[in-house]
Amino acid sequence: MNINYLNKFADVTGVILAGGLARRMGGQDKGLIDYNGRPLIEHVLPRLTAQVQDVVINANRNLDIYANYGWQVIKDDLDGFHGPLAGMATCLARVKTPYLATVPCDTPYMPSDLIARLRRDLLANDAEICVAHDGRRIQPVFALLKAGLQDSILAYLQDGDHRTDLWFSRHRLTLSDFSDVPDAFFNINHPEDIMPGNETRMRNAL
Repeated sequence: MNINYLNKFADVTGVILAGGLARRMGGQDKGLIDYNGRPLIEHVLPRLTAQVQDVVINANRNLDIYANYGWQVIKDDLDGFHGPLAGMATCLARVKTPYLATVPCDTPYMPSDLIARLRRDLLANDAEICVAHDGRRIQPVFALLKAGLQDSILAYLQDGDHRTDLWFSRHRLTLSDFSDVPDAFFNINHPEDIMPGNETRMRNAL
């Protein structure tokens, strides 16, 4: 199956996961943290909207700010902060497309062909979930999921577990190889990651 890098997929809803606590960043709303003059969400959003026709922002605070970007904003159905699986379940219950793709709000250099590659590999392997692998490790929040998995997630969360990889293992899972662009998954996890000059270093690495 050939990948069309210019295609904006109509059968995939893209979800930006921005609902976390960001403890390592002092509890700031990570999607709104300034990175080289713009909030992180403004780095991720154009990269995702170039790949899919519909986008949702999953957030649990500052909903009005996120709404200003012109896309639907969805808050987790579960009270509190339950990690990325809670956002996945909530959005799966809302969207109408056959597939849902998730990306984190803190990866300003995410691959420009992410959706095409995840979709290709999910279909080729008759999987329910396809997750990116950067050649060194799995990237669990860069995932493509088939519709209808929300009840499975909710039951898993209600059992008290929040580990994304363990829930993945309960379903037909395949991995998509991104070892050719491992640095595209660089994410903002620590205050030093937003220090001046970091963008230049990252662009040189990509």
